[in-house]
Amino acid sequence: MDEKRTIKVSKYLSKHLRHQPERIGITLDPNGWVAIDELIRAAAAHGFRFTRTELDHVVAVNDKRRFSVEGDRIRASQGHTVEVDLGLPVAEPPEHLYHGTVARSLDAIRAEGLRPMARHHVHLSPDRETATRVGARRGRPVVLSVHAGAMHRAGHVFHISANGVWLTDAVPPRFLRFPG
Repeated sequence: MDEKRTIKVSKYLSKHLRHQPERIGITLDPNGWVAIDELIRAAAAHGFRFTRTELDHVVAVNDKRRFSVEGDRIRASQGHTVEVDLGLPVAEPPEHLYHGTVARSLDAIRAEGLRPMARHHVHLSPDRETATRVGARRGRPVVLSVHAGAMHRAGHVFHISANGVWLTDAVPPRFLRFPG
């Protein structure tokens, strides 16, 4: 499968497993899972055909490990805007995590901290390089350092997704370090 097709299938899966399952007539279970055969049939019925082999390839090569497969089911690892309970365990974060953003967002972040916006959690990266890639999706990246250890000691709860993304409800401004 060529890279262009891999990206196209990956984006299609992200859209429908994280944000709009109803658009193609699928229903995620309470934990975000859907039968792979059901997903493939629904996608084909809505004009986007892909095979199980293509799906398995996308899951295997996705550098962000966006999807999890268990037997005959698939789900997105995190980033949902639809209500799901991923059942992620509470975890103690490292002392510092990172968040990639762009300069135009900094004033709001300084005032309000990091908020989940349309998602269920704020997403934090374990290293600056990953946060830089995340921020670069929307322009020139700015990487913020999050004092996750101090947040945890202050009672904030963290979870870690299957693909290594750290999740928390919000990050108050006092736990952020801005560049410069």
